[in-house]
Amino acid sequence: MSFLTINNLNKSYGDIKALSDVNIEIKKGEFFALLGPSGCGKTTTMRCVAGFEDITSGEIYIDNQIVNNIPANKRNCGMVFQSYALFPHMTVFDNIAYSLHVERFNQGGIGKKSAIILHLLNNKIGKVPPYVREKVEEVLKFVELDNFSNRFPNQLSGGQQQRVALARCLIMEPSVLLMDEPLSNLDKNLRGTMRDTIRDIQQKIGITTIFVTHDQEEAMSMADRVAVMFEGRVEQIDKPTELYRNPASNRIAKFVGSSNIIDGVVKESKPNKKTIIQIDENSFIASSQTTTKKEVQLLIRPESIAIKRKGVGNSESEVLEGIITLVTYLGATIRYNITVGNVKLHADSVFDTLLSEGTIVNLQIDPQKVKIL
Repeated sequence: MSFLTINNLNKSYGDIKALSDVNIEIKKGEFFALLGPSGCGKTTTMRCVAGFEDITSGEIYIDNQIVNNIPANKRNCGMVFQSYALFPHMTVFDNIAYSLHVERFNQGGIGKKSAIILHLLNNKIGKVPPYVREKVEEVLKFVELDNFSNRFPNQLSGGQQQRVALARCLIMEPSVLLMDEPLSNLDKNLRGTMRDTIRDIQQKIGITTIFVTHDQEEAMSMADRVAVMFEGRVEQIDKPTELYRNPASNRIAKFVGSSNIIDGVVKESKPNKKTIIQIDENSFIASSQTTTKKEVQLLIRPESIAIKRKGVGNSESEVLEGIITLVTYLGATIRYNITVGNVKLHADSVFDTLLSEGTIVNLQIDPQKVKIL
């Protein structure tokens, strides 16, 4: 059952249409990613859910309640921003406690309001209520920052600042957690660590989460499901494995993972038989799919191409002959650019024996891994 529902969401800025008929259903406790290039509408979608943007038309439901006209501070959504948005003059403890102080301020009388203002101006003035301290300390332990409570943001690493921003959000126990490209300011190794940390925390709490990113690796490694957006529209929603194996369109295939997309002419396609496709004057390839089209585009992932030096152990019939034109060493894998007739392919191989440029090779491709787009 859907916990957060977006129905026919449209958003325009004057004559510019930022979102067009966006429809998304997110389950309770699901980690859901919005993935797409810059300007595709993913952040605008999130801001509409948060209440930071007025929608042009459509409906947004959270826990079966329509929230279109509910202000942002009443929607019970927690937001983690790309810039962290920490107060530089406050300690880690007070950054996290800030939301609780604001909540107390809104509920308190003149005396309580004065005490809170004094404490926010100078954290050495005024007492922190026991329940606030206990709650902050609990969240600090959860994000593994309990030994950093008295530090200021400029005394923390990027990853630690990100965890403070996450803790500040989680302390209010929101029903929906919104994260807007929170890892973009971190270096590659730290991004990998923080991916694991955020996913682990989300799973332990079980909070419904929307994660905005343009980084396919982040989306694929963290999310239960991913919505791929282009030009203000959702083009496909699926599990990461299905997005990779069965992209719904040419541009999704190009955007999600590395790909070879080849034009071909169908020579034979019958049920329960391999589809034979001509990809240039002399080269043929097989797919397990059937099609009624005469001209097709094929998706072949680089890791699906097996490379062997010509004449070495090739006994299968589906073999193409090509020549290596470029070799790129990528550490664990080697990327080979290969010309087969008039077609250019790239293939990834686990590092074993490094083949040199100019080597004639045979390429074997599993028909099960050839996708007809």
